[in-house]
Amino acid sequence: MVLACAGDVPTQETLAAAHLLRRHLPDLSVRVVNVVDLARLLPREEHPHGMNDFEYDGLFTADKPVIFAYHGYPWLIHRLAYRRAGHQHLHVRGYKEAGTTTTPFDMVVRNDLDRYRLVMDVIDRVPGLAVRATAVRQRMADARTRHHAWIRGHGTDLPEVAEWNWNA
Repeated sequence: MVLACAGDVPTQETLAAAHLLRRHLPDLSVRVVNVVDLARLLPREEHPHGMNDFEYDGLFTADKPVIFAYHGYPWLIHRLAYRRAGHQHLHVRGYKEAGTTTTPFDMVVRNDLDRYRLVMDVIDRVPGLAVRATAVRQRMADARTRHHAWIRGHGTDLPEVAEWNWNA
């Protein structure tokens, strides 16, 4: 399974999701791909920065689920990759124009781009995982519920989110 991302906040949330997956589902193989240049998703014939099919499939695979977190509109990622093998396995989370003046992490949650939603997407899309990881999925849903209660009561992000950092 592949967790892909583009943008600073989606990259942080993707890394946090990978960390949660490593902790809660250690047997699951997860590759993280950070896309810095979106033109890399295009075929080389269409853009000089594009990848050939062999390179693209080497990163994203042709037959595994890909959850892609993006700071813009999800349709753009789909348009850039629609002719690639495995496009049917691509699920993009991105900007949904949902939110208001709130905390930074709450904006991410309102757009379903948060670490907990990404873990839930993995569980929902990896064949056979939904049955084995029901408790983990519920834990992620509970974290989102805890987040909503916390920001209403404190006006800040959960400490586990605000203080999170990558420590591989």
